Amino acid sequence: MFSRTAAIIPQCGQQVRGMATLKMISLRLKSVKNIQKITQSMKMVSAAKYTKAERELKLARPYGVGAQEFYKKAEVKDEEGDKGQLIIAVSSDRGLCGAVHSSIGRIVKADIVANPNTKVIIVGDKVRNILQRLYAKNIAMVVTEVGRKPAVFGDAALIAQSIINSGIEFSKGKIVFNAFRTVVSFRTTEMPLYSQSAVANASKLPIYDSLDSDVIQSYTEFSLASLLFYSMKENATSEQSSRMTSMDNASKNAGEMIDKLTMTFNRTRQAVITRELIEIISGAAALETKN
Repeated sequence: MFSRTAAIIPQCGQQVRGMATLKMISLRLKSVKNIQKITQSMKMVSAAKYTKAERELKLARPYGVGAQEFYKKAEVKDEEGDKGQLIIAVSSDRGLCGAVHSSIGRIVKADIVANPNTKVIIVGDKVRNILQRLYAKNIAMVVTEVGRKPAVFGDAALIAQSIINSGIEFSKGKIVFNAFRTVVSFRTTEMPLYSQSAVANASKLPIYDSLDSDVIQSYTEFSLASLLFYSMKENATSEQSSRMTSMDNASKNAGEMIDKLTMTFNRTRQAVITRELIEIISGAAALETKN
Protein backbone atom coordinates (compact mmCIF):
# COMPACT_ATOMS: atom_id res chain seq x y z
CA MET A 1 0.00 0.00 0.00
CA PHE A 2 2.78 2.43 0.96
CA SER A 3 4.69 1.60 -2.21
CA ARG A 4 1.65 2.43 -4.37
CA THR A 5 1.14 5.76 -2.56
CA ALA A 6 4.81 6.65 -3.03
CA ALA A 7 4.50 5.93 -6.76
CA ILE A 8 1.44 8.16 -7.12
CA ILE A 9 2.94 11.23 -5.32
CA PRO A 10 5.71 11.97 -7.91
CA GLN A 11 3.16 11.73 -10.72
CA CYS A 12 0.90 14.30 -9.03
CA GLY A 13 3.92 16.55 -8.43
CA GLN A 14 4.87 16.40 -12.11
CA GLN A 15 1.30 17.31 -13.10
CA VAL A 16 1.24 20.30 -10.73
CA ARG A 17 4.60 21.49 -12.01
CA GLY A 18 3.36 21.20 -15.60
CA MET A 19 0.23 23.24 -14.84
CA ALA A 20 2.31 25.88 -13.00
CA THR A 21 4.65 26.18 -16.00
CA LEU A 22 1.68 26.56 -18.34
CA LYS A 23 0.25 29.31 -16.15
CA MET A 24 3.57 31.18 -16.07
CA ILE A 25 3.93 30.96 -19.85
CA SER A 26 0.33 32.08 -20.33
CA LEU A 27 0.85 35.12 -18.08
CA ARG A 28 4.06 36.08 -19.85
CA LEU A 29 2.40 35.63 -23.25
CA LYS A 30 -0.43 37.91 -22.19
CA SER A 31 2.06 40.50 -20.90
CA VAL A 32 4.05 40.54 -24.16
CA LYS A 33 0.85 40.88 -26.19
CA ASN A 34 -0.14 43.92 -24.12
CA ILE A 35 3.31 45.45 -24.64
CA GLN A 36 2.98 44.87 -28.38
CA LYS A 37 -0.35 46.72 -28.42
CA ILE A 38 1.28 49.67 -26.63
CA THR A 39 4.28 49.82 -28.99
CA GLN A 40 2.03 49.58 -32.05
CA SER A 41 -0.13 52.42 -30.74
CA MET A 42 2.96 54.54 -30.02
CA LYS A 43 4.26 53.84 -33.52
CA MET A 44 1.01 55.08 -35.06
CA VAL A 45 1.01 58.22 -32.91
CA SER A 46 4.68 58.91 -33.74
CA ALA A 47 3.99 58.41 -37.46
CA ALA A 48 1.27 61.07 -37.36
CA LYS A 49 3.48 63.46 -35.38
CA TYR A 50 6.43 62.80 -37.67
CA THR A 51 4.40 63.72 -40.76
CA LYS A 52 3.40 67.02 -39.16
CA ALA A 53 6.94 67.70 -37.86
CA GLU A 54 8.50 67.10 -41.28
CA ARG A 55 6.02 69.47 -42.91
CA GLU A 56 6.77 72.19 -40.32
CA LEU A 57 10.54 71.61 -40.67
CA LYS A 58 10.47 72.65 -44.32
CA LEU A 59 8.98 75.99 -43.28
CA ALA A 60 11.48 76.47 -40.43
CA ARG A 61 14.68 75.73 -42.37
CA PRO A 62 14.99 79.22 -43.93
CA TYR A 63 15.28 80.69 -40.42
CA GLY A 64 18.39 78.67 -39.62
CA VAL A 65 19.92 78.66 -43.10
CA GLY A 66 19.51 82.44 -43.46
CA ALA A 67 21.24 83.21 -40.15
CA GLN A 68 24.13 80.86 -40.96
CA GLU A 69 24.58 82.38 -44.41
CA PHE A 70 24.84 85.87 -42.91
CA TYR A 71 27.60 84.69 -40.57
CA LYS A 72 29.45 83.13 -43.50
CA LYS A 73 29.10 86.17 -45.79
CA ALA A 74 30.22 88.56 -43.03
CA GLU A 75 33.03 86.16 -42.04
CA VAL A 76 32.11 86.24 -38.37
CA LYS A 77 34.67 84.45 -36.21
CA ASP A 78 34.97 83.46 -32.56
CA GLU A 79 36.32 86.07 -30.20
CA GLU A 80 39.79 85.86 -28.76
CA GLY A 81 39.93 85.73 -25.01
CA ASP A 82 39.18 83.51 -22.06
CA LYS A 83 35.47 84.12 -21.55
CA GLY A 84 34.83 80.43 -21.96
CA GLN A 85 32.61 78.36 -24.19
CA LEU A 86 28.82 78.25 -24.39
CA ILE A 87 26.96 75.16 -25.60
CA ILE A 88 23.20 75.06 -26.15
CA ALA A 89 22.11 71.40 -26.16
CA VAL A 90 18.71 70.97 -27.82
CA SER A 91 16.79 67.82 -26.86
CA SER A 92 13.36 67.23 -25.28
CA ASP A 93 11.62 65.81 -22.20
CA ARG A 94 10.47 62.56 -23.80
CA GLY A 95 12.31 59.26 -24.26
CA LEU A 96 11.85 55.96 -26.12
CA CYS A 97 13.49 57.40 -29.22
CA GLY A 98 16.77 55.54 -29.63
CA ALA A 99 20.05 57.46 -29.31
CA VAL A 100 18.58 60.93 -29.92
CA HIS A 101 19.42 62.25 -26.45
CA SER A 102 22.51 60.15 -25.64
CA SER A 103 24.30 61.27 -28.82
CA ILE A 104 23.93 64.93 -27.79
CA GLY A 105 25.03 64.14 -24.25
CA ARG A 106 28.12 62.33 -25.55
CA ILE A 107 29.28 65.37 -27.58
CA VAL A 108 28.64 67.80 -24.72
CA LYS A 109 30.59 65.59 -22.29
CA ALA A 110 33.57 65.47 -24.67
CA ASP A 111 33.52 69.28 -25.04
CA ILE A 112 33.41 69.80 -21.26
CA VAL A 113 36.36 67.44 -20.78
CA ALA A 114 38.32 69.29 -23.49
CA ASN A 115 37.42 72.73 -22.09
CA PRO A 116 36.33 72.75 -18.43
CA ASN A 117 35.44 76.45 -18.73
CA THR A 118 32.22 75.55 -20.55
CA LYS A 119 28.70 76.62 -19.71
CA VAL A 120 25.83 74.47 -20.96
CA ILE A 121 22.27 75.60 -21.57
CA ILE A 122 20.00 72.59 -21.92
CA VAL A 123 16.72 72.66 -23.82
CA GLY A 124 14.88 69.53 -22.69
CA ASP A 125 15.12 67.43 -19.54
CA LYS A 126 16.71 64.26 -20.98
CA VAL A 127 20.18 65.71 -21.57
CA ARG A 128 20.05 67.28 -18.10
CA ASN A 129 19.65 63.77 -16.64
CA ILE A 130 22.71 62.63 -18.60
CA LEU A 131 24.96 65.50 -17.48
CA GLN A 132 23.71 66.24 -13.98
CA ARG A 133 25.66 63.59 -12.07
CA LEU A 134 29.18 64.50 -13.25
CA TYR A 135 28.86 67.97 -14.79
CA ALA A 136 26.20 69.74 -12.73
CA LYS A 137 28.48 72.76 -12.13
CA ASN A 138 28.70 73.36 -15.90
CA ILE A 139 24.92 73.56 -16.34
CA ALA A 140 23.92 77.23 -16.49
CA MET A 141 20.24 76.89 -17.41
CA VAL A 142 17.65 74.19 -18.11
CA VAL A 143 14.49 74.68 -20.16
CA THR A 144 11.85 71.99 -19.57
CA GLU A 145 8.40 71.19 -20.95
CA VAL A 146 9.91 70.72 -24.42
CA GLY A 147 8.61 68.14 -26.88
CA ARG A 148 5.10 67.70 -25.53
CA LYS A 149 3.73 70.15 -28.11
CA PRO A 150 5.22 71.28 -31.45
CA ALA A 151 7.59 74.21 -30.93
CA VAL A 152 6.65 77.61 -32.33
CA PHE A 153 8.86 80.65 -32.91
CA GLY A 154 7.51 82.27 -29.75
CA ASP A 155 8.96 79.42 -27.66
CA ALA A 156 12.39 79.90 -29.25
CA ALA A 157 12.15 83.67 -28.71
CA LEU A 158 11.42 83.18 -24.99
CA ILE A 159 14.41 80.86 -24.62
CA ALA A 160 16.64 83.30 -26.51
CA GLN A 161 15.48 86.18 -24.30
CA SER A 162 16.21 84.12 -21.16
CA ILE A 163 19.72 83.39 -22.43
CA ILE A 164 20.36 87.08 -23.17
CA ASN A 165 18.97 88.16 -19.79
CA SER A 166 21.21 85.66 -17.99
CA GLY A 167 24.25 87.73 -19.02
CA ILE A 168 26.40 84.72 -19.91
CA GLU A 169 29.56 85.84 -21.71
CA PHE A 170 31.46 83.54 -24.05
CA SER A 171 34.25 83.63 -26.58
CA LYS A 172 33.08 80.57 -28.49
CA GLY A 173 29.62 79.10 -28.77
CA LYS A 174 27.64 76.43 -30.57
CA ILE A 175 24.26 74.75 -30.70
CA VAL A 176 24.21 70.93 -30.59
CA PHE A 177 21.14 69.21 -32.02
CA ASN A 178 20.05 66.29 -34.19
CA ALA A 179 19.60 67.17 -37.86
CA PHE A 180 16.98 65.11 -39.68
CA ARG A 181 18.24 63.13 -42.69
CA THR A 182 15.79 60.31 -43.50
CA VAL A 183 13.04 58.42 -41.72
CA VAL A 184 15.58 55.97 -40.30
CA SER A 185 18.59 58.24 -39.73
CA PHE A 186 19.67 61.55 -38.23
CA ARG A 187 22.98 63.31 -37.73
CA THR A 188 24.08 65.00 -34.51
CA THR A 189 25.18 68.44 -35.69
CA GLU A 190 27.09 71.37 -34.22
CA MET A 191 26.06 74.85 -35.38
CA PRO A 192 28.29 77.85 -34.52
CA LEU A 193 26.94 80.55 -32.25
CA TYR A 194 28.45 84.04 -32.00
CA SER A 195 28.18 86.81 -29.43
CA GLN A 196 27.17 90.37 -30.27
CA SER A 197 30.76 91.65 -30.03
CA ALA A 198 31.95 88.89 -32.40
CA VAL A 199 29.36 89.97 -34.97
CA ALA A 200 30.29 93.64 -34.54
CA ASN A 201 33.97 92.86 -35.18
CA ALA A 202 33.36 90.77 -38.31
CA SER A 203 35.78 91.62 -41.12
CA LYS A 204 33.19 92.02 -43.88
CA LEU A 205 30.40 93.58 -41.84
CA PRO A 206 31.02 97.09 -43.29
CA ILE A 207 29.70 95.94 -46.70
CA TYR A 208 26.22 96.17 -45.15
CA ASP A 209 24.85 99.71 -44.93
CA SER A 210 23.29 101.38 -41.88
CA LEU A 211 24.52 98.96 -39.25
CA ASP A 212 24.84 100.65 -35.88
CA SER A 213 25.07 98.98 -32.47
CA ASP A 214 21.27 98.86 -32.00
CA VAL A 215 20.75 97.13 -35.35
CA ILE A 216 23.50 94.61 -34.60
CA GLN A 217 22.01 93.91 -31.17
CA SER A 218 18.52 93.43 -32.60
CA TYR A 219 19.80 91.13 -35.34
CA THR A 220 21.91 89.11 -32.88
CA GLU A 221 18.87 88.53 -30.69
CA PHE A 222 16.69 87.64 -33.69
CA SER A 223 19.33 85.29 -35.16
CA LEU A 224 19.65 83.48 -31.81
CA ALA A 225 15.90 82.91 -31.73
CA SER A 226 15.94 81.82 -35.39
CA LEU A 227 18.76 79.32 -34.85
CA LEU A 228 17.05 77.93 -31.75
CA PHE A 229 13.74 77.58 -33.60
CA TYR A 230 15.45 75.83 -36.52
CA SER A 231 17.40 73.44 -34.26
CA MET A 232 14.29 72.63 -32.19
CA LYS A 233 12.35 71.76 -35.36
CA GLU A 234 15.20 69.62 -36.70
CA ASN A 235 15.51 67.81 -33.38
CA ALA A 236 11.75 67.28 -33.06
CA THR A 237 11.56 65.68 -36.52
CA SER A 238 14.56 63.46 -35.74
CA GLU A 239 12.98 62.47 -32.42
CA GLN A 240 9.63 61.50 -33.92
CA SER A 241 11.20 59.52 -36.77
CA SER A 242 13.53 57.74 -34.33
CA ARG A 243 10.66 56.95 -31.95
CA MET A 244 8.59 55.62 -34.84
CA THR A 245 11.47 53.35 -35.90
CA SER A 246 12.13 52.23 -32.31
CA MET A 247 8.49 51.34 -31.71
CA ASP A 248 8.36 49.46 -35.00
CA ASN A 249 11.40 47.41 -33.98
CA ALA A 250 9.91 46.84 -30.53
CA SER A 251 6.65 45.60 -32.08
CA LYS A 252 8.57 43.19 -34.33
CA ASN A 253 10.60 41.90 -31.39
CA ALA A 254 7.41 41.42 -29.38
CA GLY A 255 5.89 39.49 -32.29
CA GLU A 256 8.90 37.16 -32.42
CA MET A 257 8.70 36.63 -28.65
CA ILE A 258 4.97 35.89 -28.92
CA ASP A 259 5.66 33.24 -31.57
CA LYS A 260 8.33 31.58 -29.39
CA LEU A 261 6.17 31.69 -26.26
CA THR A 262 3.18 30.30 -28.16
CA MET A 263 5.29 27.39 -29.42
CA THR A 264 6.64 26.77 -25.91
CA PHE A 265 3.12 26.93 -24.47
CA ASN A 266 1.79 24.42 -27.03
CA ARG A 267 4.69 22.02 -26.48
CA THR A 268 4.33 22.21 -22.69
CA ARG A 269 0.58 21.69 -22.90
CA GLN A 270 1.06 18.72 -25.22
CA ALA A 271 3.60 17.24 -22.79
CA VAL A 272 1.15 17.62 -19.88
CA ILE A 273 -1.67 15.99 -21.89
CA THR A 274 0.61 13.13 -22.96
CA ARG A 275 1.75 12.55 -19.37
CA GLU A 276 -1.86 12.48 -18.16
CA LEU A 277 -2.81 9.99 -20.86
CA ILE A 278 0.12 7.78 -19.91
CA GLU A 279 -0.98 7.88 -16.26
CA ILE A 280 -4.58 6.98 -17.19
CA ILE A 281 -3.48 4.14 -19.45
CA SER A 282 -1.00 2.88 -16.85
CA GLY A 283 -3.67 2.98 -14.15
CA ALA A 284 -6.18 1.14 -16.36
CA ALA A 285 -3.57 -1.49 -17.24
CA ALA A 286 -2.75 -1.95 -13.54
CA LEU A 287 -6.43 -2.48 -12.72
CA GLU A 288 -6.80 -5.05 -15.50
CA THR A 289 -3.71 -6.90 -14.28
CA LYS A 290 -5.03 -6.90 -10.70
CA ASN A 291 -8.37 -8.25 -11.76
